[in-house]
Amino acid sequence: MRVLCVAEKPSIARSISSILSGGHLETRPTSNRFIKNFDFDYPQTNSQFTVTSVSGHLLAHDFPEEYRQWNSCDPITLFDAPIHTAVPADSKSIERNLLTEARRADTLMIWTDCDREGENIGSEIVKVCRKSRPQIVVKRARFSAIIPQQIHRAAQHPVDLDMAQAHAVEARIFLDLRIGAAFTRMQTLTLQTRLAQFREKREVVSYGPCQFPTLGFVVQRYNQVKSFVPEDFWYIHFSVDRDDMKVDFNWKRGHLFENDVVAEIHEEVLQSPTARVVKVTQKDVKKYKPLPLTTVELQKAGSRLLRLAPKKVLDIAEKLYQQGFLSYPRTETDQYDPQFNFMTLIEKQTADPAWGGFATGLHGGNFNAPRRGKNNDKAHPPIHPTAHAGNLAGDEKKVYEFITRRFLASCSTDAEGKETIVQVDYGGEEFNATGLIVLRRNYLEVYPYDKWSAKEIPNFEEGEQFVPTTCEVKDGQTSSPSLLTEADLVTLMDKNGIGTDATIAQHIQTIVDREYVIERMDGATKHLMPSTLGIGLIEGYNEIGFERSLSKPQLRRETERGMVRICEGTKSKADMLTESIEQYREMYVLAKREFDKVVSVGGLRTHGCRHIHIARRR
Repeated sequence: MRVLCVAEKPSIARSISSILSGGHLETRPTSNRFIKNFDFDYPQTNSQFTVTSVSGHLLAHDFPEEYRQWNSCDPITLFDAPIHTAVPADSKSIERNLLTEARRADTLMIWTDCDREGENIGSEIVKVCRKSRPQIVVKRARFSAIIPQQIHRAAQHPVDLDMAQAHAVEARIFLDLRIGAAFTRMQTLTLQTRLAQFREKREVVSYGPCQFPTLGFVVQRYNQVKSFVPEDFWYIHFSVDRDDMKVDFNWKRGHLFENDVVAEIHEEVLQSPTARVVKVTQKDVKKYKPLPLTTVELQKAGSRLLRLAPKKVLDIAEKLYQQGFLSYPRTETDQYDPQFNFMTLIEKQTADPAWGGFATGLHGGNFNAPRRGKNNDKAHPPIHPTAHAGNLAGDEKKVYEFITRRFLASCSTDAEGKETIVQVDYGGEEFNATGLIVLRRNYLEVYPYDKWSAKEIPNFEEGEQFVPTTCEVKDGQTSSPSLLTEADLVTLMDKNGIGTDATIAQHIQTIVDREYVIERMDGATKHLMPSTLGIGLIEGYNEIGFERSLSKPQLRRETERGMVRICEGTKSKADMLTESIEQYREMYVLAKREFDKVVSVGGLRTHGCRHIHIARRR
């Protein structure tokens, strides 16, 4: 039996071939200089394998020629215009190779990434291969890491391609094409026609059903920061010097916004000559080890801890996955299967000079099962190292090290400590002081990204009385919220269903590339600030009065839910598209009417969508 295996990328095809053939293979060139065909016998299934690849999506979707010129039609017609699907010119060599190889194959085995996008790319491969072999049997190899055990198992136990997931992705592609093209043309042409600055620059003012809610979060936080007015507050603070230590006590009320009230309470407190210890509580406390790692958490940690953009973190993780060092880095799962083989993976890390000793301890009896999170996408395990990588450098080393330390920490034990809380009554007011002794660091030994510091406190006895060293009224001000960081934005997008764990990073990068958002460094922290154009577009849409604003997450969240229902088989692709297109069409009509009111006044002010300013803040 001849089996044609098609991977999503050339590097994956090479790795699969090397594993399945044991290194005994023949390599043939194709007309595409990046893609090779690998031939070998696979006696485990009594088959002859040819492994090749595509390079991501094989098919492109676009409107017919008569709709492609920006002035060739009213943009609203794009909601109903036909969509043509074809292999683009730069992929024709890949198509020819598939047609040739499929012609002599009995079975087509899809080896694309095992996620929703991979299923769709797999369906594209099937469409092309069936042009030359209509009756070819189609199977799908499922794997989460490029390691021999999983690759052999996938080859020997293939499953069916999940066409529901493929249809969901196609629905999203068609919907985004129609919505993006219609709104982008409308707002760009209107602004170029009415406003000289746009006409001179001829820049595209793009719209995207994910990028605008993403931009909306940035503008919303910016407006909160801009409108923030600090409030003064006052509080009582007292301390005592004991055993060469200064112990600060916190007022139970926190702080109050009335200075005269705090001053009056302070005077009453001072009437008491001593403070009395009401209660001393000692309890065992833990600092919990981290949960298994998901894609969203990797992006947040990459931004917050490694100072890398979410997209860069994912690109690096993808590269390390292709090299066989990591499991598939796109997963929503934060719980391991009960049968997961931890010990083999931990053993591979014992050779590392930095964390090898810790791994040796886990392998020698210190292993503790990872915590179980609440999410399981039923497709991939949490992100974890699959091999030891000792020769990495730069950002690749930083990402691999974080993932490996996270994995080892999740297999360790919670840090343990003892907390002491001293509750004091002073003049009828309650104050508290807290101390901490770290007894066992456990997972913290390998996971420096978490901090848990001891805070010494001297001995206090219940019922004892003492004279405070200081007792005074202090003042402060409420703090302004800060501009969003990339980690903050990832959290908001994930919480509101904007994009998927695999696409969130790209949407953030898009609004930066479009100059709707400016990255600003505040010390070592990167904050996101909207440009004037970004603010104008969001506030302009917000003023229109949509029931569900185009800059808010509700509509896109419904689209994502619709895709899930297609995957579950409870909604058809056609029904999902019809409902979503009608929703956006109604909004387009209203938005277009408002955009048509735009009249340039000195090139800076507008009527109707008056917030759409021209100058971009640099």
